[in-house]
Amino acid sequence: MLGTDFTTGSPNWLDLGSPDTEAAAAFYGAVLGWDFASAGPEAGGYGFFQVDGKTVAALGPLTEEGATSAWMQHFMTSDIQATTKAVRAAGGQVRMEPGDVMGEGWLAHYTDPQGAEFACWQPGKTAGLQLTSAPNSLVWTELHVGDPAADLAFYTGLFGWRSAEMPGMTYQVLSTADGDQEDASFGGIAPHMGGEGDRARWTPYFHVTDVDATVAVARANGGSVVMPATDLPEVGRIAWLADPAGAVFALLKPDPQM
Repeated sequence: MLGTDFTTGSPNWLDLGSPDTEAAAAFYGAVLGWDFASAGPEAGGYGFFQVDGKTVAALGPLTEEGATSAWMQHFMTSDIQATTKAVRAAGGQVRMEPGDVMGEGWLAHYTDPQGAEFACWQPGKTAGLQLTSAPNSLVWTELHVGDPAADLAFYTGLFGWRSAEMPGMTYQVLSTADGDQEDASFGGIAPHMGGEGDRARWTPYFHVTDVDATVAVARANGGSVVMPATDLPEVGRIAWLADPAGAVFALLKPDPQM
């Protein structure tokens, strides 16, 4: 599962672009118990979702023309310029060139060859998220695309990821290049799930202690159900939701044996 000792290719940051940041902060505060802390007047409305004072995600206004509300998964790189060149060489697009973020680190935004958007963060003073794999924090991240094998090759070329196919499923479990492969796992790649999931996207999974209760709170606060709560053997109970602005995210109560 995810940790905060980040290495190349680790999910090390996650943020939400929203057309109404005040409404988004209220929604996720109700659903996941997050507090919102502004990054200050110079940050243009950007700020941090926190649990017990530790940053678990971030929130800001939409900045790209034509953008719709969505979660953006960031992966760690130690050389963002080299990663940007590699993205282009492998058929991806650079939506935002690398730039320094007030000394906290370097940021760039990309689109993979199948249209899934992602970002990279090269740590400066900020290494990344301060809490993962705990209740109400990021625990897994998942890519759904039309051709999983092709995208796996793209990302493996960028980050050196390892993969392992889950028995009986068209699903590749992803791990960073370092350490025990199972311990270094952080997410997966799968074919489109159908319906709302037909768009190529990275989807964050947040650890919750009661999926059904959290779904009910989300619906009561204007969210919608993309995939109803269901049990996956040896994984846990999951559900897919969309917030009131349409950003898709998932919930996971991990199997106790994981």
